[in-house]
Amino acid sequence: MTSTERITTPFGATSTAAEVIDGIDLTGRRALVTGASSGIGVETARALAGAGAEVTLAVRDTAAGERTARDISTTTGNTNLRVSRLDLADPRSVAALTDTWDGPLHILVNNAGVMAAPETRTPQGWESQFATNHLGHFALATGLHGALTAARGARVVSVSSSGHLRSPVVFDDIHFQERPYDPWSAYGQSKTANVLFAVEATKRWASDGITVNALMPGSIATNLQRHVSQEDLERIRAQAGATGLTRKTPEQGAATSVLLATSPLLQDIGGRYFEDCAEALDHQGGFLSGVAPYALDPEAAGLLWQVSEDTLASAR
Repeated sequence: MTSTERITTPFGATSTAAEVIDGIDLTGRRALVTGASSGIGVETARALAGAGAEVTLAVRDTAAGERTARDISTTTGNTNLRVSRLDLADPRSVAALTDTWDGPLHILVNNAGVMAAPETRTPQGWESQFATNHLGHFALATGLHGALTAARGARVVSVSSSGHLRSPVVFDDIHFQERPYDPWSAYGQSKTANVLFAVEATKRWASDGITVNALMPGSIATNLQRHVSQEDLERIRAQAGATGLTRKTPEQGAATSVLLATSPLLQDIGGRYFEDCAEALDHQGGFLSGVAPYALDPEAAGLLWQVSEDTLASAR
């Protein structure tokens, strides 16, 4: 990270992925996007492919991934798309992808996720949102570290959420073994973990030419909300309306991810949290904007890294 000043760009809340990547040539670059068969993942992959990148769509449903790849090829003219199966909640699935990856990886977008899911656990006993949103992406990124290093200037994008404002990582009981399960608290700490990962990964990997940033994509109607009750959706919309926040299209929701993945304006910048195509301000109260200090805390970031390594090691 070469600057301590807040990063701003000419783009904003209504910018689209196509607009932020306009004029950028990714020919010869390789990208991987998780959750690329729906929502902002599709539009992230489409923008990268449109700029000439080879794009791997890492998805649980490979049939949906193949349909998406065909659609992206049709709209961009880029036929250099691949589909790989990835279940982030299953360490064996993550390892199957990382172990077979060959060659450099220039862009990794950790986009997939689940929101406010009912209490479920992996076979290892891990809470499912933390396992999917954080541990799976942590295993993916660390498993691809060699490929990212080989790219000589790789970028990793960690898709977080304003939901991180709901909870820090509760290290004493990450998996809700002792406290009552709350779907929004579980989601919140998993999204805080996405930001803390960016902080620590940049610290550890900057010497390898790798930078990692996190972001809030905005309020977008996607199947991410499939577990959210109608009552909660109405409450969120009311809060958004009260703060002047407007709902984004998937093309607009993908813009900040694509900006962090490709823009020359972010060269050598890492360990930060962005929203609406600019570095977020400190959270000032309310619900939907800014970044919580605990999400950027370097001590918590270092602890999370160690806990994540230990947790994944226990599953081997």
